[in-house]
Amino acid sequence: MTQRSNRLPGAAALLPLFRNAAVAIAAGRVGLGVAALLWPSVPARPWVGPAADEPGTRVLARALGARDLALGLGALAAAAKTPSAGRPAGAWFAAGALSDALDAAVTAAAWRRLPRRTRWLVAASASGAAAAGAAGTLATLLASPQSSCCGTVPQARTSRN
Repeated sequence: MTQRSNRLPGAAALLPLFRNAAVAIAAGRVGLGVAALLWPSVPARPWVGPAADEPGTRVLARALGARDLALGLGALAAAAKTPSAGRPAGAWFAAGALSDALDAAVTAAAWRRLPRRTRWLVAASASGAAAAGAAGTLATLLASPQSSCCGTVPQARTSRN
């Protein structure tokens, strides 16, 4: 009796890279969160310019820092448990990707009112982080043993009698 399963060669090779990218984004999110909590004007300045020094903006930057710290720590803790327990890590990666996508969307909505020299940096970093988080989510879920669509194509069993 012979049993074979064909891997999807290109996609299967990329799954660990996508997951690692999402873990790297989560680690960066922790660093950004800590920086925003301690020095809120520093990460806010590229996004909003001189308004970063206003008290209300500093409060908002600290709140966003707390969000990023929580999302990053949650993703790192879930990813560290076991690589095969993909669903919890995938959910954290997805939450981070959603917050980054929304950051990119609000940046685009306020585009003309944002600092010209740094708005591209903010939009690119938020969009890139959203893409990496989404790819990590997909990779984690596809690699999960709980997933029915894990990149293998089962082959029919053949028997010799």
